[in-house]
Amino acid sequence: MSDMTTAQQFFYYLSHNSNYILSQFLRHFLISVYGVLLAALVGIPLGILIARRGKLKSVVMGIANVLQTIPSLAMISILMLGLGLGTKTVIATVFLYSLLPIIGNTYAGIRNVGEDLVDAAKGMGMTESQQLLMVELPLSLSVIMAGVRNALVVAVGITAIGAFVGGGGLGDIIVRGTNATNGGAIILAGSLPTALMAIFSDLILGFVQHWLEPKGMSKNR
Repeated sequence: MSDMTTAQQFFYYLSHNSNYILSQFLRHFLISVYGVLLAALVGIPLGILIARRGKLKSVVMGIANVLQTIPSLAMISILMLGLGLGTKTVIATVFLYSLLPIIGNTYAGIRNVGEDLVDAAKGMGMTESQQLLMVELPLSLSVIMAGVRNALVVAVGITAIGAFVGGGGLGDIIVRGTNATNGGAIILAGSLPTALMAIFSDLILGFVQHWLEPKGMSKNR
């Protein structure tokens, strides 16, 4: 392969390793999604909580902000000490980095629901839980989805680093390329699908976010 151009080497590598690249692509995507889903399960309730109990906002957001400032390679190394090598460590890293945008957007979405709508719900005799489920959450979904969207795009990049702790994914191909004599094509075979995954994830969730936007509702608060 040494007498081939980088482009030729790239297509040669793709043609001979398509099954491996596809399996790592799916593994990479699932790791990213699992981490973000776990963060949503924790972050959305936390966002609702701090919207209801304003005094907790500084504590919860402060912790989430601190986690976000830790370099991803350092974070994954710290978690590896407790969780060991493998996908669990990568999912945990994605989970921690996904908390801030999800918590922040959930808080913003709930707080931005129009006071007139909340007052109308109270006037109809709705309980606090009913107000949340029938008024505030439906009107906040697009904002919450924006947080999930940002988290997933970041997660795709973080998952690539997981190859250093045996997490697999497309980062594994990139690492192999850095150790190969003519590794440019191999690095491209790992980095290009990673970039495409991030782009298409953003586009698809952007479409969902737009679809969830409430039409004709006041959201001033």
